[in-house]
Amino acid sequence: MGEFKVHQVRFFEYMPTGIRALAFHAQNEKMAVARMDGSVEICDCSDNFFQEKVIPGREQSGIEALSWVGDRLFSAGLNGEIAEYDLTNQKVKYTIDAYGGPIWTITGNKQGTHLAVGCEDGNVKLFEVIEDKIQFERNLNRQKGRIISLSWHPSGSKIAAGMMDMIQVFNVETGNSIHRMLVDRGLRRSRSEECVVWSVVYLSDGTIISGDSAGMVKMWDDCTGTLIKSHSVTKSDVLALSVSQKEDSLVAGTSEGCVVQFQFISVVLEKDEKEWVRTRTFKNHTHDIRAVAEITTAVVSGGMDTQLVVRPLLDKVEVRSTASALRKILFPHRRLVSCAKKAGLMLFQYPSHLELWRLGESEGQSTPGSSLPIRRKPEKLLFLKVKGEEHIRCSVVSPCGEWIAYSTASSLRLYRLHCDNNNVSITKMSKLPKVLSSANQLCFSPDSSHLFSASTESSVHIVSLNQLGCKYVATLKPKSGSKQAINLLTASEDGNWLASANSDHEVQVYNLQKRKTHCTVPIYSSAVSAIAFHPTTNCLFMVHADQQMFEFSIEQKQYTDWSRSVQRNKLHHIWLERDTPVTNVMFDPKNPSHVILHDMYMLCVIDKSLPLPENSSQFYNQLTLKSLPAEERKFYSHAFKICKTFRAILCVEQMLDQSLVVVERPLTDITTQLPAPIKQKKFAT
Repeated sequence: MGEFKVHQVRFFEYMPTGIRALAFHAQNEKMAVARMDGSVEICDCSDNFFQEKVIPGREQSGIEALSWVGDRLFSAGLNGEIAEYDLTNQKVKYTIDAYGGPIWTITGNKQGTHLAVGCEDGNVKLFEVIEDKIQFERNLNRQKGRIISLSWHPSGSKIAAGMMDMIQVFNVETGNSIHRMLVDRGLRRSRSEECVVWSVVYLSDGTIISGDSAGMVKMWDDCTGTLIKSHSVTKSDVLALSVSQKEDSLVAGTSEGCVVQFQFISVVLEKDEKEWVRTRTFKNHTHDIRAVAEITTAVVSGGMDTQLVVRPLLDKVEVRSTASALRKILFPHRRLVSCAKKAGLMLFQYPSHLELWRLGESEGQSTPGSSLPIRRKPEKLLFLKVKGEEHIRCSVVSPCGEWIAYSTASSLRLYRLHCDNNNVSITKMSKLPKVLSSANQLCFSPDSSHLFSASTESSVHIVSLNQLGCKYVATLKPKSGSKQAINLLTASEDGNWLASANSDHEVQVYNLQKRKTHCTVPIYSSAVSAIAFHPTTNCLFMVHADQQMFEFSIEQKQYTDWSRSVQRNKLHHIWLERDTPVTNVMFDPKNPSHVILHDMYMLCVIDKSLPLPENSSQFYNQLTLKSLPAEERKFYSHAFKICKTFRAILCVEQMLDQSLVVVERPLTDITTQLPAPIKQKKFAT
């Protein structure tokens, strides 16, 4: 596998925020995830739940609810504004004030013509969805008390509204309330404590299902306005409900961290009469579940413990695959760490600030697996606060350690760094070329002489750098005419080539000497999660969200023989069944045939000179493999060398001295910073 000196870094205090809302687009199989810092992630459910797009949040702009209307995504929050997102350029398209105070809920009708929002002032406001914007149409009859939850009847003719102690049913055409259904406050609550209807679902047969703060899931008849059946689910709150596309399954998320499933089935054999029956309970969260969504084959849930949990429904999974495994998405599928390989510096990206650290130094030699004595501790050199309310979209430090660049959704900043022993100062480059208004990705050339900025419509701006400032050089545009934003950007070691990957799964290779497109890699069905140029051959190595990997020859404009061999012989099922994507690719200069990859759970070195593992082969950890007898070790030897020494890996980078920097974020450090969960009585305590 090769031996590396490793800097084990645990001082990046990355802290994900809780999940506040989910919205599933059934036709495109996209899941929109809103977090409590105002950011929105778009995950492709058909592509291993890869985070293909991330829209950064803003200070003081929390999101309460999300809603798809066709292919357009809207959100609303307690700041009283409705926002529509530009999913192509991954930013907020516009915001509009609803003039009803804080907004608690937003939902679109099935026809895609209207949005309804529930406001603090008791109004249900209707907005017409027209081309490129939304337009206020009218209010439904105002109620006393805030509107907490809303649900359209599939026909679009009625709306159910959850409030304090009641559910109101509105006729959309007249705006009048046609039913007022009172909700029992529950035996466990004082009579003076109001019951909050946190979620409602309106079914096509006229059944209204509600989840409330008394821990009840109730079924109502919208014709008579009467209660059909009630289920006591929890001693605390039922915070979220979601129904399947066929309306034969319902899931409820509770503040105890449980997801409860109900199914619409026949209670008596050979009888057509059906009713809602509680069938399963899943416990995969430690804190409140604020949002649930039932998709084709699984239940997706998220809440205060920050993780997105995908729980498969095994009765809907036909064959054993990655779709039948429990999946927990904890870390972002993008890089938040940048390394200055020549200077031994690391740049950590937080939502509203950057931190620059100098790596520590060790002394002496030791055996593999042991720790070296520290000669100099790691040192924080810089804390750079972002001006304004916008969060950071991307950031990078140059390999020489003299430049730092970052971008928000509306502005780009470039700084020159001056390090004199322990004295650190920065100078902001005030006069930037006009094309550098903002960036989706940033990348420096290996010699730090140029900055590459990924802009709109998959274009890349090239800027030359010197001690006096920067100068615009050229703009590279793809021949495909794609308008999608670039997710990945990498430059070759010799400075001759640049590669970009966008949300359309297009990989473009540019010739930096001629400043034009050299070739386009054949489009693959899965998103690219990591790309890199080989330092000697300049072959482009790509890893996709479905765990497949390809090597593309730039000179010959075709896949290499090794890449074709991989596709012909197939990758091992253990490799393909991993549930976290590879987020970085590196190469070992001492061994040109070695490719270094990592995901959240492991570090892998692929030796291209060795045969691929057979289906019967095992993926042994290298420490385990060393403990085996020589003959047995030779039998289990193959191209994939796995190291699981490290846990919860955020980033692995290779420095100029061939050492590795492994940035870990132990999950225990995250859980200790979460608020205390609801206290639950446990057996024998």
